[in-house]
Amino acid sequence: MTVARLGSFSAAAAELGYTQAAISQQVAALETDLKTQLLTRRPVAPTEAGARLLEHAGPILLRLDAARADITRMSKTPPNATLVIGVTSLAGATSVLAEGLATLRIRMPRLEITVETGTRQQLATGVARGEFDLALTDGLTAPGDPLPEQAPVTAIGLSEERVSVVLPAAHPLAARTALSLPDLADARWIAADNVAPPLKEIRRHAGTEGFRPALHYTGADVTTLLNLAAAAHGLTLLPEQFLGVAKIRTVSVIQPRLSHRVELLHAALPADSPATALAAILTHP
Repeated sequence: MTVARLGSFSAAAAELGYTQAAISQQVAALETDLKTQLLTRRPVAPTEAGARLLEHAGPILLRLDAARADITRMSKTPPNATLVIGVTSLAGATSVLAEGLATLRIRMPRLEITVETGTRQQLATGVARGEFDLALTDGLTAPGDPLPEQAPVTAIGLSEERVSVVLPAAHPLAARTALSLPDLADARWIAADNVAPPLKEIRRHAGTEGFRPALHYTGADVTTLLNLAAAAHGLTLLPEQFLGVAKIRTVSVIQPRLSHRVELLHAALPADSPATALAAILTHP
């Protein structure tokens, strides 16, 4: 993968800390095993077969990382007195995690806890690789359906609630009691992937193109996003528990039927670890 990305055997050797000869031998051995050429040499670039192999390489390497992390977890005795949790912005803003950690703190008062934010993909990958003990993620899905699989981890649903379109109070649609997402495909939207559902995800659920951004917000603060929507910079879609701002109107989405789902992600959990204890608290409140 590194040779293909850098387009050079020598550059790949320098980045990976091997000799150029060792890199060349590894590529040659792989080509011999597969009985096909994977890279052209002048210039260095993937062949058709090499490009296809690269498509498989990422998931394979991620599963190897997950396996290594799993073995490392098994060898940790006694369990560490630390807990690293990953959260997406909206999942972290819910009361679920804070209340669960409060209960855990009573049982383990000296536990050192770290909470880090990230995207759904980053957190799923981090859990698989052992970078996070647990993660809370969120996203749009049909009621009762899990979120799309992001990595080889276990996902447990913690909550679901309806979603609404956020509009300025003076918007022509603000008086409606319900809306259909496909009818809003040509409206102005705010792209806020760190807080709200990504527009490409909304397009997928709506089954139509459109939903073009009039403004891009790269932060992770829900209040800022709501203020931008209230000032008519574009529409956004949020779960109902975050919609308490006076200058906005919210209208429920009735078609397609959608829920905002929060999930707990984890890999193999060692017995008697803080992560195991917190997972039990969150899934059996």
